[in-house]
Amino acid sequence: MNYTFGLIGCGNMGSAVASAVSQVTHNGILANRTPQRAKKLAEQLSFSWGSNAEAAENSRFLFLGVKPHLMSDVLQELQPVLAARETKPILVSMAAGLTISQLEEMVGGTCPVIRIMPNTPVSVSQGVILYDCGNGVQPEDETAFLELLAQSGRLVHLSESFIDAGTAISGCGPAFAYLLIDAMADGGVACGLPRADALQLAAQTLLGSAQMVMETGKHPEQLKNEVCSPGGSTIQGVRTLEQRSVRAAMMDAVIAACEKSAALGKE
Repeated sequence: MNYTFGLIGCGNMGSAVASAVSQVTHNGILANRTPQRAKKLAEQLSFSWGSNAEAAENSRFLFLGVKPHLMSDVLQELQPVLAARETKPILVSMAAGLTISQLEEMVGGTCPVIRIMPNTPVSVSQGVILYDCGNGVQPEDETAFLELLAQSGRLVHLSESFIDAGTAISGCGPAFAYLLIDAMADGGVACGLPRADALQLAAQTLLGSAQMVMETGKHPEQLKNEVCSPGGSTIQGVRTLEQRSVRAAMMDAVIAACEKSAALGKE
């Protein structure tokens, strides 16, 4: 059978991508080193499931949700299957740090490669997918790829040299945002709010604030200033955050994540 979508690796990121794709098509096959995990996810999303070889043999777009240090072994095992295909699949790698040229070399130069970095909110159609295409990817392939992920959120084409930096923001950023939501909710609880209410208020506030940035086009500094009334409570809270170097800590977190992302391809 010919599948539009194949996925090897049903971890958190692979599962999030599969969830987004399932809103566009159910013509897909999932595989995982623990077959039961692939079977369970496939049943939830109305996909087929099978082995790595079956996914590699029958998929037009073969997504690789494989950890960077395992990618070489996985592709080496699949090389005979991929080499035997008359029409080569488009390999779509979400392995942090591995470049397109590294992936092409691992697969023996037989398949076109798209490198992506998604984040987990793609599973609720509010994610970001950074991507760049190798030289072997034709314009019609890129168009079909974008259509396949149309329900994931925002797809951003970045030159590969910028993907590690972008990953540090959009790929790692949800964890930073969840930490902020949790901390804001804890502060609300400390002030007497029930935890469920505090959590809802914190999450909706970050969601709405992000939407303001996206829709108004205003710089975050301007939006912040519009909330801070002279002598008011908000500016006192901002003063406390500045005293605790929250801005610098967030910058350092992004830089550290970028450096680690780049290093993963060399480990």
